[in-house]
Amino acid sequence: MRRTIVHIDEEKCNGCGLCIDACHEGAIELVEGKARLVSDEYCDGLGDCLPECPTGAISLVEREAKPFDEELVQRKMAAGAGDCPGGCPGVAAMALGRNEETVRAEAGQETPAVGAQRSELSQWPVQLRLVNPGASYLQGAHLLVAADCAAYAHAGFHRDFIRGRITLIGCPKLDDADAQREKLAAILAQNDIKSVTVVRMEVPCCGGIVGATRAAMLEAGVIVPYDEVIIGTDGEVLTA
Repeated sequence: MRRTIVHIDEEKCNGCGLCIDACHEGAIELVEGKARLVSDEYCDGLGDCLPECPTGAISLVEREAKPFDEELVQRKMAAGAGDCPGGCPGVAAMALGRNEETVRAEAGQETPAVGAQRSELSQWPVQLRLVNPGASYLQGAHLLVAADCAAYAHAGFHRDFIRGRITLIGCPKLDDADAQREKLAAILAQNDIKSVTVVRMEVPCCGGIVGATRAAMLEAGVIVPYDEVIIGTDGEVLTA
């Protein structure tokens, strides 16, 4: 049948995930950092996701499509694939317990005395492809762009790197490099970023996250204090 249905332009999509929160039928999912319509039958064509898209990647089109199947949607949710009917809360932008002004003020200060370990994470999500470039916690932030393995290798990662910064993680080997660059460029262009610190592992493939960050800064035309840190496979800081 011919009907109105959602169309997603993947070239414009920045992977922020806001459309997923807006889709009550679970018709949209993030696949390799891009929003995709998973099945015509899950989309009712009402377009609640349209106003949530910051890049204009979503539109309504009329085309041949399977009819919307409310019973199928309900079965999907009952089976667990739709446990988050309004979209997975894991992509919802939120500042955590620590005051944002305090986080920014701490950037560059001395490391606190060794004692009980605590989380220094100040925002959620941290996965780069899930971060919304318009999230309020990014405004005026000191960014930490980290290869995800680094936090497991370096025992003091929270204390030494996350403290006082907004954390963005990704895998330079398994994630899409262009998607990383595009997301970082959007974050840099839309927010008054104060500094960028990149932390990577010593293995050669980890250099991709450095390349993506540098390219994003050039694309966004943003020049801010910039540092690169290499972590050895033994967890030691090799360069800083």
